[in-house]
Amino acid sequence: MRAVSLLLGVFRHRRAAARAAAGSEGVAVVNGAESLLRTLADAGVEVCFSNPGTTELHLVGALDKVPRMRAVLGLFEGVATGAADGYARIAGKPAATLLHLGPGLGHGLSNLHNARRANTPIVNIVGDHPTYHKPYDPPLESDIETVARSLRGPVRRPANVAAVRQDAVSALAEALEPPGQIATLIMPADVSWSDGVAADGDGNRPATPIRPVPPVAPRLIEQVAGVLCSGEPSALVIGGPLGREAGLCAASRIAAGTGTRVLLETYSSRLEHGAGLPSFPRLGFYPDQVLRQLDGVRHVIVAGTSVPVAFFAYPDKPSRLVPDGAQTHVLAEVGQDAVAALTALADLVAPDREPVVTAAGRPAMPSGPLTVDTWPAVIGALLPERAIVVDETISSGIGLSAATAGAPRHDVLAMCGGAMGEGLPLAVGAAVAAPDRPVIALEADGCAIYTLSALWTQARENLDITNVILNNRSYAILREEWQHLGAGASDPHTNRLLDLTGPDIDFVGLARAFGVPGSRASTAEELAEQFARAVAEPGPHLIEAVIPPVA
Repeated sequence: MRAVSLLLGVFRHRRAAARAAAGSEGVAVVNGAESLLRTLADAGVEVCFSNPGTTELHLVGALDKVPRMRAVLGLFEGVATGAADGYARIAGKPAATLLHLGPGLGHGLSNLHNARRANTPIVNIVGDHPTYHKPYDPPLESDIETVARSLRGPVRRPANVAAVRQDAVSALAEALEPPGQIATLIMPADVSWSDGVAADGDGNRPATPIRPVPPVAPRLIEQVAGVLCSGEPSALVIGGPLGREAGLCAASRIAAGTGTRVLLETYSSRLEHGAGLPSFPRLGFYPDQVLRQLDGVRHVIVAGTSVPVAFFAYPDKPSRLVPDGAQTHVLAEVGQDAVAALTALADLVAPDREPVVTAAGRPAMPSGPLTVDTWPAVIGALLPERAIVVDETISSGIGLSAATAGAPRHDVLAMCGGAMGEGLPLAVGAAVAAPDRPVIALEADGCAIYTLSALWTQARENLDITNVILNNRSYAILREEWQHLGAGASDPHTNRLLDLTGPDIDFVGLARAFGVPGSRASTAEELAEQFARAVAEPGPHLIEAVIPPVA
């Protein structure tokens, strides 16, 4: 105890000395927490999605003093991390998260995994015990660095107040390294509460270095052009930034000029979709689907994404989904300037071709009971202008892309890493990033339960989000997987571990408990009426769309 008292005395003495020195020079002083947030705000980080604890309270206090940094509270860390992912995908720049020690980072890890797979830039701020307290192994002590490094991004821990600003700038620059990554700043509480850093106007604020996106060598583009002009059947698999208009149009020109099949990666971080844009099929989820899509091709060209691999391993099925005998050509690695490379390729092989775009058109409004075929048609018939669609429908959404292909142009955000429960948090982040655009969260019932508390954040922030929960009262995707894996002789439709009844989940009641108006639809007419009303009214809404379980 005497050693701790001496250390505390040293900290108090240093704080008093710093304040006295600053006061004598007429310079304002802030603590480490405020220095961190001021630095990030100066560099353009505008939002911090938070679920703090005791070790972060000085950071919470600093958020009140830095009005340029908006603080958004999530009731669960997975909501905060998923929201940061959705925000960055739409805003085109990172958000920060504020998490409580190792367990808080662990709670947020699932959606940070999804963000990593989406190549989303995020700056995590994780509080830690004061330096002098850690050797006593308090109950919440853990190895934060090891958890953070599982995200494969940089991890920094400022050793003192003087190091905070440079570590913050470096972390942000590292998060922005193409194609984007998750940087983690671990803030010991004593670094957060200690004074000694001059506030704005000191003239020593470090700049944020931004590395340009690496180009693709012209020689490689010419080699791929030779492959496409060889006359041998080819397929082009695109992803990442090529899901936006410029990339889609370049791919369409290549298809028109060479007959190349174009396929989108299975899950895109941000896909522009709708009337006036080219539309391509996504790679299938199962190996047999992908191999059928690539059947007969002699060349598979990949740009902005990875070579197709199976989402899971299946007995007697390949992991790498390139047909036997076909050659693979990587035009642009993830993180390279895939848009410029594909545009240059289109100029070489299809210089006079125009992209083929989807004509405006809506599906006919269906009637009768909701099914996996009719509910997407309702959405396609009523999708508002400039919508942001968050798609975590899993097995229930197979008809969604076709139903919305001719709808007004919109963005689609998908769960890229496969960890369930990101849809509702993604919608929060997207709505914060684009408050002038309607956000439509299409969510499977099993996924929604993971992060349903995101509804509370939607209500608190009055976000314009229409949540449609596709309720088939089952883990339907696992019933499908059961058939593909041959997991056993029992019937997956009666297996209690795949069933979400007994009791039924009342999504309407849960929505109202979180402050969000809720309704239930079991027919196309009911869904159409409720969806149109929800989109027209400001603020969040939830519609529970009851559909039959997978047969």
